Amino acid sequence: MNRRHCAAATITLVCALGLLTVPVQAMAAPTPDTSPSPSASAPASPPVSSEKDLEKVREQIETLYRKAGAATDAYNLAEEQTKKQSGEIVKLAKAIVDGQARIAELKDRAGAQAREQYRNGGLPPGAQLVLSNDPQLFLDGVNKVRTSQQASKTVLAELTRTQEDLETYTQDASSNWHKLETNRVKQAKAKKKINAQIAAAEKLESQLEKKERARLRQLEQDAANRAQTAWLATRPTPNIAVSGATTAAGKAAVAFATAQIGKPYVWGATGPGSYDCSGLTSQAWAAAGRPIPRTSQEQWRLLPRIDIQDMRPGDLIIYHADASHVGMYVGDGAIVHSPRPGRHVTLAGAGSMKILGVVRPDK
Repeated sequence: MNRRHCAAATITLVCALGLLTVPVQAMAAPTPDTSPSPSASAPASPPVSSEKDLEKVREQIETLYRKAGAATDAYNLAEEQTKKQSGEIVKLAKAIVDGQARIAELKDRAGAQAREQYRNGGLPPGAQLVLSNDPQLFLDGVNKVRTSQQASKTVLAELTRTQEDLETYTQDASSNWHKLETNRVKQAKAKKKINAQIAAAEKLESQLEKKERARLRQLEQDAANRAQTAWLATRPTPNIAVSGATTAAGKAAVAFATAQIGKPYVWGATGPGSYDCSGLTSQAWAAAGRPIPRTSQEQWRLLPRIDIQDMRPGDLIIYHADASHVGMYVGDGAIVHSPRPGRHVTLAGAGSMKILGVVRPDK
């Protein structure tokens, strides 16, 4: 490898190691959103003079938290990918160091062979044997020549291969480094978007009087109850409670999730003191010995899907068209989930939100 390649390898190694000393938050951000920012699009809370006005406020708050939930899921996925890429950079950095050390060792061996030839008058071993007057020496030396030639070829072949590997490691490390830097910028935008949406929702609610906030909570519960009732009306009754069909892992996951009831929702949190929706479900299944993807969108994309009629405790119900929310089915038409900022892990009706589908981690 020439000096340019070695220099590139060293520079990339330094950059990679320097990158890993910076706090890593996330990588890929949500798909760019061309809509107005939450703070601009969220209207000021109107004077609440009627039930209808309060219902509009509830819908506005719900929409803001839904958008924040979708952005949070993308942020969480980015964070998982960043951890993975950071690990790859560490491996590549080590490979670069090891490759450079191996090249130095091989060059020393090649140099030793060249010096040996110089000491023999610059003649190759084969020529020295031909000029020998001692037949026995000639015969004894044939194997040595072959061995020496094979060793030289091996050193040169390994040197070439190691140089090529080092070039690849350098290119891969450089590529990963640029991805991390690009995604760091995207992640910062995602975080800003999440915080803005949550702040807008909190502002709307804070402008309400105490009795209006209490009524708002009741309207939220009423809306959930209506959705649950409508869902149950469309469901065949026999399979609503199938607790006997769950597996040992499913029981363990349900036990973990329900033990977290009362802990607050915090976006990006995976416990033990707080959780977001997919943080709760992923940690519950990890505790059951079945690691699953971190986010609700990845859980929907990668885990086996089942018919909603066949779900059993421990299965995950994915909500909304963008798969931005998830809850764990616990049987009898109920889920345990971490709803949104300002709320706590709780039990709710499985049909209280729009269901996208059901996945089974232990299928």
